[in-house]
Parts: sequence; structure tokens; C-alpha cells
Amino acid sequence: MTNNGSGRRVGAEPSRADRGRARTVAITLQITLQPTVAEGASAGRPLPSEHLMPSQNTTSARSRRRVIASGTRTPAASAPSRAAGAQIVDFRAVSKLYTGDVGLDQATFSVDREEFVFLVGSTGSGKSTVMRLLIKELEPTSGTIRVAGRDLSQIARKRVPYYRRNIGVVFQDFKLLPNRTVHDNVAYALQVTGGSRKDIRAKVPDILRLTGLSTKLHNYPDQLSGGEQQRVSIARAFVNHPPLLLADEPTGNLDPETSIDIMRLLYRINRTGTTVLVATHDQAMVDKMRRRVLELSRGRIVRDEAAGLYARDESTREFAHRLRSPSERPASV
Repeated sequence: MTNNGSGRRVGAEPSRADRGRARTVAITLQITLQPTVAEGASAGRPLPSEHLMPSQNTTSARSRRRVIASGTRTPAASAPSRAAGAQIVDFRAVSKLYTGDVGLDQATFSVDREEFVFLVGSTGSGKSTVMRLLIKELEPTSGTIRVAGRDLSQIARKRVPYYRRNIGVVFQDFKLLPNRTVHDNVAYALQVTGGSRKDIRAKVPDILRLTGLSTKLHNYPDQLSGGEQQRVSIARAFVNHPPLLLADEPTGNLDPETSIDIMRLLYRINRTGTTVLVATHDQAMVDKMRRRVLELSRGRIVRDEAAGLYARDESTREFAHRLRSPSERPASV
């Protein structure tokens, strides 16, 4: 056994705690990876894109955005209609009730293929509920959710892990294995879904180059900055090129300059054809990027705006009403 200079013994048997962390991350990764096995498909073969998404071909989201992205604000009640079949996410009158609380209240919206969408709102507005419903961690109280044209309520519980692997998920707290290198953290995402050594050798170097980590492949998480750890998380989520990538507060723990780099990386991924949905409180980033904005308030979609800002302009009457309304911010203690 040798020492790698950081106090870590190379080649040592993993401890019981390390094995426990590996099992936990393996379970977590079920919601970040694309399946290599589909019903009726042989193991080890990724699902073709036409199997993951509706086969109908319509005008792309980008070409439509070029028409509507002139800065015109679109209220939620009159959001631009989207052709059926172009949608990868479709919520119809979705409600989620918790004990004594409302997570979502009759939420209706859709997200097209190749779109980049921000989900904004105050704490408790329903952003996390949307994310958890999309990965089937929660079930809606009422309403219909479709992903790539498939009604999620029709997916049997035993098939949920395969569905989840079609979705990349980027976490605020990274969820990296501390006892594995950058290369091995990304490769592990392929190993837990039965990826071959050939797949790993082909895919991991490519995704590390895309994410700017090719010089860090032998580093461990504790040898990386917060921004670099988030890049590893993104690389792991995208290694199988899922059609849908969910990012839950991806810049929440990062400084402004690093946040810009992370958003540029997510935008680059979006340009490859992956739909990206980002839940965030990062007002400056939303205002700079001018992508589509969905705003939630108390579980309701209150704004759907192409090329929007984090917060829309208020009229004098709306400003006065907001001042008179009870504060949504919890009282400090």
C-alpha cells in the first residue's frame, strides 16, 4: 500500500463506513442516470432517443424562442401554446398536498425539448415539490404528469429505477463519494447501471473534457474547490446524455464567479440537445441569462415568461398590495 500525499492509502481495503457511503450513493444515483436496460431491450445498450421522447417532429424550441424572446412578457394565463409532441415535461392541474400544507396547487405548465427553463420562487413556493414529482420521489394528489409523453402514474413501482435513469439530477450538496477520484466518481455512475469497461473508457474522458476536469481526474473530492466538485456532479449526471437534466440550486453554495462557470456549463449541455430545468434563488444569474422563467408562489404558477427576469416589474397597485400582505418570509429567531 502506498500513500498518495493526502493521507489516503492507495490500494487499502475500503472501510465499513466507506462501503456504506457507496451503497447510499448507488441508491441516490438511480435518479441521475440513463438506463441501459429497457423493457424488451437487451442489457448494456442505451435507449435510443426516439424511445425516450415522442417521435413527432415539430418546430424546435429554439426557433420558437427566437420569435418570442424579444423581451415580451407572457403572463401565465396566456402563455404561448406548445405543440403536443414537442413537450418533454407536461404538468396538467397537478396538486400535491402535505399534512397541513400545500406543495402544489393546480399547477399547469409544459417544457419543450431542448429548452432551458428557470424555476423560481421563495422558499416553500413549490420548486422542490416539482423536482421530486418529476423523479417520482413523490406522487401527486391529483392531476397528470407526463414526461416524454408518458403518464408517470402508469409506471409500475418496479420500473421506476429505469425511468429515473433517463433523468440527470444535479444536487446542491454534490453527493460525491469521498474515497473515489474524480474519474471513479463519474465511472461509478456507469458501473451501477451495468456499463462495460469499454463504455467507461469511451465516455468518462469525453465528459471530463466537456466539464473542464480532464486535469483533475486523479484528484479526490476533498482536493477540489466547491465549483470543481459541482462540475463532477454535473459530469456524473450527464455522462449518459439524458434527455432531461434537473438542477436543484446548483449554485447555492458557490461564489458569483464560480456560479457563472456552472451556468455556462449547464447552457453548453443544453446546446447538445438536453432539456435543462433549474430551480434557483440566484436572481442575478436568472436576470443575466434571460431564459424562460416559471415563477411559483404558494404552489401556484404565477408567471410563465420567455426571456424573463427573476422578478417581474410591479405596478404601483401591486407594490402596495404586496406591502399590505402578510410576509412570506419566516420570522427570524
